[in-house]
Amino acid sequence: MIKLRPSRPDDGPRVVEIWAAAVDATHDFLSSEDCAAIGREVEDFLPSAPLMLAVDDRDRPLGFMLVNDSHMEALFIDPEHRGAGIGAILIEYALAVHPILTTDVNEQNAQAVGFYEHMGFERTGWSATDGQGRAYPLIHLRFGA
Repeated sequence: MIKLRPSRPDDGPRVVEIWAAAVDATHDFLSSEDCAAIGREVEDFLPSAPLMLAVDDRDRPLGFMLVNDSHMEALFIDPEHRGAGIGAILIEYALAVHPILTTDVNEQNAQAVGFYEHMGFERTGWSATDGQGRAYPLIHLRFGA
Protein backbone atom coordinates (compact mmCIF):
# COMPACT_ATOMS: atom_id res chain seq x y z
CA MET A 1 0.00 0.00 0.00
CA ILE A 2 1.31 3.43 -0.93
CA LYS A 3 1.49 6.08 1.78
CA LEU A 4 2.42 9.74 1.49
CA ARG A 5 4.72 11.61 3.83
CA PRO A 6 6.98 14.65 3.81
CA SER A 7 10.63 14.04 3.01
CA ARG A 8 13.32 13.93 5.68
CA PRO A 9 17.03 14.72 5.35
CA ASP A 10 17.91 11.00 5.29
CA ASP A 11 15.73 10.55 2.16
CA GLY A 12 18.18 12.64 0.09
CA PRO A 13 20.18 9.83 -1.52
CA ARG A 14 17.04 7.88 -2.45
CA VAL A 15 15.23 10.85 -4.03
CA VAL A 16 18.32 11.68 -6.11
CA GLU A 17 18.42 8.01 -7.15
CA ILE A 18 14.73 8.14 -8.17
CA TRP A 19 15.32 11.35 -10.12
CA ALA A 20 18.30 9.88 -12.00
CA ALA A 21 16.51 6.63 -12.85
CA ALA A 22 13.38 8.47 -13.99
CA VAL A 23 15.37 10.86 -16.15
CA ASP A 24 17.30 7.96 -17.70
CA ALA A 25 13.98 6.27 -18.51
CA THR A 26 12.09 9.27 -19.89
CA HIS A 27 14.44 12.11 -20.86
CA ASP A 28 16.38 10.63 -23.79
CA PHE A 29 16.16 14.01 -25.49
CA LEU A 30 18.65 15.60 -23.06
CA SER A 31 22.22 15.94 -24.24
CA SER A 32 24.70 14.14 -22.02
CA GLU A 33 26.26 17.49 -21.08
CA ASP A 34 22.93 19.01 -20.07
CA CYS A 35 21.92 15.86 -18.19
CA ALA A 36 25.17 15.98 -16.21
CA ALA A 37 24.77 19.70 -15.45
CA ILE A 38 21.16 19.26 -14.37
CA GLY A 39 22.20 16.25 -12.28
CA ARG A 40 24.70 18.36 -10.37
CA GLU A 41 22.01 21.00 -9.71
CA VAL A 42 19.59 18.30 -8.54
CA GLU A 43 22.17 16.73 -6.19
CA ASP A 44 22.73 20.14 -4.59
CA PHE A 45 19.05 21.06 -4.26
CA LEU A 46 16.80 18.00 -4.07
CA PRO A 47 17.91 16.41 -0.76
CA SER A 48 16.92 19.51 1.21
CA ALA A 49 13.80 20.39 -0.80
CA PRO A 50 10.38 20.07 0.89
CA LEU A 51 9.13 17.03 -1.03
CA MET A 52 6.05 14.89 -0.66
CA LEU A 53 7.08 11.26 -0.94
CA ALA A 54 5.12 8.20 -1.96
CA VAL A 55 6.51 5.32 0.11
CA ASP A 56 5.91 1.58 0.25
CA ASP A 57 5.06 -0.50 3.33
CA ARG A 58 8.74 -0.46 4.37
CA ASP A 59 8.81 3.36 4.13
CA ARG A 60 11.02 3.21 1.03
CA PRO A 61 10.41 6.17 -1.32
CA LEU A 62 9.04 5.16 -4.73
CA GLY A 63 8.29 8.64 -6.06
CA PHE A 64 8.21 12.27 -5.07
CA MET A 65 6.62 15.58 -5.86
CA LEU A 66 7.63 19.18 -5.20
CA VAL A 67 4.88 21.80 -5.12
CA ASN A 68 5.69 25.47 -4.61
CA ASP A 69 2.53 27.47 -3.88
CA SER A 70 0.19 26.01 -6.51
CA HIS A 71 2.88 25.09 -9.07
CA MET A 72 4.15 21.53 -9.27
CA GLU A 73 7.88 21.90 -9.84
CA ALA A 74 8.66 18.19 -10.00
CA LEU A 75 7.03 14.77 -10.13
CA PHE A 76 9.31 11.75 -10.50
CA ILE A 77 8.50 8.07 -10.07
CA ASP A 78 10.97 5.20 -9.82
CA PRO A 79 10.75 3.56 -13.27
CA GLU A 80 10.34 0.14 -11.64
CA HIS A 81 7.04 1.39 -10.19
CA ARG A 82 5.66 3.42 -13.09
CA GLY A 83 2.13 2.54 -14.07
CA ALA A 84 1.16 1.58 -10.51
CA GLY A 85 -0.82 4.77 -9.83
CA ILE A 86 1.84 6.50 -7.73
CA GLY A 87 1.87 9.64 -9.87
CA ALA A 88 -1.92 9.84 -9.71
CA ILE A 89 -1.86 9.48 -5.91
CA LEU A 90 0.64 12.33 -5.61
CA ILE A 91 -1.33 14.57 -7.97
CA GLU A 92 -4.60 13.84 -6.17
CA TYR A 93 -2.92 14.86 -2.92
CA ALA A 94 -1.64 18.10 -4.49
CA LEU A 95 -5.08 18.90 -5.90
CA ALA A 96 -6.67 18.41 -2.48
CA VAL A 97 -4.35 21.14 -1.18
CA HIS A 98 -4.27 23.27 -4.35
CA PRO A 99 -7.48 22.89 -6.41
CA ILE A 100 -5.84 24.97 -9.11
CA LEU A 101 -2.48 23.46 -9.96
CA THR A 102 -0.02 24.33 -12.70
CA THR A 103 3.02 22.54 -14.01
CA ASP A 104 5.43 22.58 -16.93
CA VAL A 105 6.48 19.51 -18.86
CA ASN A 106 9.18 18.98 -21.46
CA GLU A 107 7.51 18.85 -24.86
CA GLN A 108 9.78 15.94 -25.88
CA ASN A 109 8.58 13.85 -22.92
CA ALA A 110 5.47 12.50 -24.65
CA GLN A 111 4.72 10.02 -21.86
CA ALA A 112 4.57 12.79 -19.26
CA VAL A 113 2.48 15.04 -21.51
CA GLY A 114 0.01 12.18 -22.01
CA PHE A 115 -0.07 11.42 -18.28
CA TYR A 116 -0.88 15.00 -17.28
CA GLU A 117 -3.54 15.34 -19.96
CA HIS A 118 -5.04 12.01 -18.84
CA MET A 119 -5.16 13.42 -15.29
CA GLY A 120 -7.18 16.39 -16.57
CA PHE A 121 -4.52 19.06 -17.05
CA GLU A 122 -5.04 21.40 -19.99
CA ARG A 123 -2.44 23.15 -22.08
CA THR A 124 -2.18 26.87 -21.40
CA GLY A 125 1.00 27.82 -23.19
CA TRP A 126 4.38 26.91 -24.58
CA SER A 127 7.95 28.11 -24.12
CA ALA A 128 10.86 27.50 -26.48
CA THR A 129 13.27 26.95 -23.58
CA ASP A 130 13.22 25.39 -20.13
CA GLY A 131 13.45 27.39 -16.90
CA GLN A 132 17.25 27.59 -17.19
CA GLY A 133 17.16 28.82 -20.79
CA ARG A 134 18.15 25.49 -22.34
CA ALA A 135 16.68 24.61 -25.72
CA TYR A 136 14.13 22.13 -24.34
CA PRO A 137 10.62 23.43 -25.05
CA LEU A 138 8.08 23.35 -22.25
CA ILE A 139 4.33 22.88 -22.37
CA HIS A 140 2.55 24.84 -19.63
CA LEU A 141 -0.36 22.97 -18.07
CA ARG A 142 -3.11 23.81 -15.61
CA PHE A 143 -5.69 21.86 -13.67
CA GLY A 144 -8.75 23.66 -12.36
CA ALA A 145 -10.72 26.78 -13.10
